[in-house]
Amino acid sequence: MRAGRLSDEKAEEKSGESLPTGTNHYRAFVGPGKKYDLVAAMQFNLLTLLGLRENHTLLDIGCGSLRGGRLFIPYLLPGNYHGIEPEEWLVYEGIKNEIGRDLIDLKKPSFSHDGDFTLTTFGREFDFLLAQSIFSHASGAQIARCLSEAAKVMTPTSIFAATYVRGDVNYTGDEWAYPECVTYTPHYMQSLAGERDLACVPLSWPHPNNQSWVVFTHRQNAKKIPALGDPIDMGKRLRKLEKYIYVKARTKISAVLRKRKTRA
Repeated sequence: MRAGRLSDEKAEEKSGESLPTGTNHYRAFVGPGKKYDLVAAMQFNLLTLLGLRENHTLLDIGCGSLRGGRLFIPYLLPGNYHGIEPEEWLVYEGIKNEIGRDLIDLKKPSFSHDGDFTLTTFGREFDFLLAQSIFSHASGAQIARCLSEAAKVMTPTSIFAATYVRGDVNYTGDEWAYPECVTYTPHYMQSLAGERDLACVPLSWPHPNNQSWVVFTHRQNAKKIPALGDPIDMGKRLRKLEKYIYVKARTKISAVLRKRKTRA
């Protein structure tokens, strides 16, 4: 029994599940290791609900170790996934442990390691943009910079889904805060969007780390954002995400591969 528990503990440490957020491990560095698969499913399901199809282009801002990318890259047609991540080692580890070089060769995603939200670096426009748990650590100036760059690469119908931590006060620091989170008021987020002629539409979509979802889009497109219904119990909604067939199959495969690596 003791040997079994030690084996499980080693497996959890190797997968990052038992490590604190921000630890130098490709899964734990980007958030709670035990929620790695769930946060990936949450992103994928939201964007497909908002209309993401395989022929669309996606810019994943702060793609990290491809937590969401491991679902988006297989789904999208070759060349349609683009990720920005300043921490180059995270992308390398994500490819090594979650994606595999063969899938990279097949789907041909593009990556940039720019650290200043230069979203124009790819020289193209995007149908969808994603910033999951980025504004929850960014300064106001960094968010403003990101939105200004986003406006340059968005078409009239582009959808930019993002999260932030909603609070009663706005973070006044100038630096990126990590692993701690910072807060902003809804009015502040709407003001930043309005200054760039964008609408900021709140979404009723669950987040396991108590962040709030919004969609930035051009004003004329705001009314076309699908209504997600009234807020419901988060636990029930998250369980529904876990049962999504594509995600369920992918996470099972990942679990099997991790066990094999642990035994090796």
